[in-house]
Amino acid sequence: MARSNERAKPVVATNDKNGGRGPDTPKRGGDDAPNPVWFKPIMFGLMLIGLAWIIVFYVSGTTLPIQSLGDGNILVGFGILFLGFLMTTRWR
Repeated sequence: MARSNERAKPVVATNDKNGGRGPDTPKRGGDDAPNPVWFKPIMFGLMLIGLAWIIVFYVSGTTLPIQSLGDGNILVGFGILFLGFLMTTRWR
């Protein structure tokens, strides 16, 4: 005998204040909402900028991107990279 999976069923709006959708249209919760259009380019952009920052630092012989930071350029590069990876946890 098969069991019905209650958790797999979508939440159904039953009142008239559901934004003009019919009563059988499932509501989208805040956690299930898709990301804005800008989210993915910013996420990948941060990861690529961080990677480029680290590569430029090593290829330039530790004089670029900001010479006064010295080895702190590694921290800046990994910080930018880390922000991009943090965004992946919110990607839908």
